Amino acid sequence: MQTSLPLVIAVIILAVSFDFINGFHDTANAIATTVSTKALPPKIAIGLAAIMNFIGALTFTGVAKTIGGDIADPAKLEFGVLVVMAALLAAILWNLITWWYGIPSSSSHALIGSLVGAVLASAGSAHINWAGFLKIFQALIMSPVIALVAAYLMMKLVYFIFSRIMIPPTKVNRGFRFFQIFTAALQSFTHGTNDAQKAMGIIVFALVAADLHADTSTIPFWVQFICALAMGLGTSVGGWKIIKTVGGKITKIEPINGATADLTSSSIIFTFTQLGLPVSSTHVISSGIMGVGAAKRLKSVNWGVAKRIVITWFITLPISALLAAATYLLLHVFI
Repeated sequence: MQTSLPLVIAVIILAVSFDFINGFHDTANAIATTVSTKALPPKIAIGLAAIMNFIGALTFTGVAKTIGGDIADPAKLEFGVLVVMAALLAAILWNLITWWYGIPSSSSHALIGSLVGAVLASAGSAHINWAGFLKIFQALIMSPVIALVAAYLMMKLVYFIFSRIMIPPTKVNRGFRFFQIFTAALQSFTHGTNDAQKAMGIIVFALVAADLHADTSTIPFWVQFICALAMGLGTSVGGWKIIKTVGGKITKIEPINGATADLTSSSIIFTFTQLGLPVSSTHVISSGIMGVGAAKRLKSVNWGVAKRIVITWFITLPISALLAAATYLLLHVFI
């Protein structure tokens, strides 16, 4: 039952759907600052993000291997395909709920929390690779903290440099507005290198569980391609509610701090991608924006919105785990 081909196909469709939703859910992360400063018109910014997301998704596979094999061994799960289906359904549901309310939550937290919850419901805690999960959890927690501090320091450095150069602020901002086109492209590329790989990993997890693929150490190109395409198409739809939150409600974005936030956060995401560790682009970019805002003046950050975002960060893992566990139990009864 759990290894039937129709069930595997259904899981692949769900994983691609998750990537598509992740694309429009997280579009704001890459282009919110660029749109808010009018460095690019919204449609052009979204088009740029879609293309760079697609390219980034085809470039790396390390994160996919981590997701596919470091949380649990799919070959040892009796109902592994059903576990993946439950995890995807729960993650998609949480993504849609937070998107509807314009909350920049983490698709990464949702997927990882859901996978853990579904494995627990199916096979118990003994089948969770707690060392692997802890490694992923540490990356998810550390990356936004690093982004906050790095963006704060980088912004202070930028302010220091340009305070010593006798260039009118209007010309400085004009130059950084052009530079934002590059940072938006870089941000979208790094988003694709990390976020799209999570769906790749989950598909390979299901294929191994169904005895249709040897192991999680290799990612078939067709899996890479369909996930990259789904991410790019999802990005082209755009997440306007989240763009408003990230681009203007956290702090006032100007070209100089928008470009600095983008450059800092994209560097951090890419570093973790090179290490094969999944991070939340939502968390990293939102933290980067908080960091550059605090560098200008602590009061310039809307800490009420920031608090709401942080609370969502912390509740996503347990809520998605519970949703996935409940979904698995329902699927196990009816499928």
